Amino acid sequence: MQIGILPLEVRKSNHGVKRPIRMSFTVFLGNLPTWVTADDIKQWLAAEDLVADSVKVIRNHETQESKGFAFVEAPTNDEMQAIIRRFDRAPLEDRLLRANPAQPPKGKDAPRGTGQGAPASAAPRNDQRPERRRRAGRNREQVPRSAFANELAKAL
Repeated sequence: MQIGILPLEVRKSNHGVKRPIRMSFTVFLGNLPTWVTADDIKQWLAAEDLVADSVKVIRNHETQESKGFAFVEAPTNDEMQAIIRRFDRAPLEDRLLRANPAQPPKGKDAPRGTGQGAPASAAPRNDQRPERRRRAGRNREQVPRSAFANELAKAL
């Protein structure tokens, strides 16, 4: 195994061109108090002889207050697992920290079509859905009762 080289994953862009995407060894560190900074996390890692390429505490854009979670980028899978083992369920003040592998971002570069759960083939298609039962109560096709509702129905 070579150190310092991240594995590559190939994804299609919107234009059908395949481009390599670096897979990282990122740890989600959650349930942090709002006072925790990236420097605090770096000091904790150094005290445990753990290595991180970068630490990013996620903050509210308007208030700049921490949202209570951070992402720690580790250089290797082994280092990522060591960080998770050390910090998952670790006590800090009156809370337990959470550490686990970060999920891929859900944004512009994220794969489309499926969620975290089942593969796309398992998702029900519109033409395969069972017929829904009507709700109990008044019939929705009834003529609206108020004059305002009548006028609104005509306008729509």
